[in-house]
Amino acid sequence: MTRTAFVALLGLLTAPRAAAGQSGDGSNTLGLGATRQALEARAAQADAREAAAIRSRLARGDFRVGDRILLTVEGEKELSDTFTVGLSGQLTLPLIGNVPLEGVLRSELQEYLTRRLAQNLRDPDVQARAFVRLSIQGAVTHPGYYGVPADALLSDALMAAGGTTQEANVKKLRIERDGKRIWDGKALQQAIAEGRTLDGAGLVAGDQVIVPKRGGTTAGDVMRFGTVLLGIPITIYTLTKVF
Repeated sequence: MTRTAFVALLGLLTAPRAAAGQSGDGSNTLGLGATRQALEARAAQADAREAAAIRSRLARGDFRVGDRILLTVEGEKELSDTFTVGLSGQLTLPLIGNVPLEGVLRSELQEYLTRRLAQNLRDPDVQARAFVRLSIQGAVTHPGYYGVPADALLSDALMAAGGTTQEANVKKLRIERDGKRIWDGKALQQAIAEGRTLDGAGLVAGDQVIVPKRGGTTAGDVMRFGTVLLGIPITIYTLTKVF
């Protein structure tokens, strides 16, 4: 990654952070990690439009075609792998067969898979981690689709595509869904500074992270680069552990 790209990204990574999944005023979000109880409580108090959207989510579940799930089952090598949600909205697992995910929330995934695998295995020890399939486009090293952990920071999503390029205008970073902006400008910069995760920002499979291009390096970028050199090894280690 270039100096300018590192400066821009590390400036975001080293900004003060609040707890992931919370807004600046400390209120909890109902992101992808929300429980069924929390969503039902919100639906009971929301207006008709929001309540309908929440009930649709509860019925459909949180998983979409192309989402990936990292599954670890103690003592079962064939089941300890990354599996992709298929066109029918289900996982196809060795030894188990098809496992439908309709109506399953991300907060319920591990418990649900444990119950389902218990039908074929005795007292399975199951660990499950969900990934969100995002389109990362623009001034990044390797544009394309990437599976990013739902609990990864928004800023870390860029690292899945190899980081930003020298032409990246990180201040103009935006996130779109179906061609409409859902995060951009100061709101997105604040979410990144707070340490929002993909879950906390409510991202779903198919959302687009777009990094526009800009002109050359500024003198301010070069000066700021010198102030964050000591943080680079820690940042690289952290991102390596995530991806």
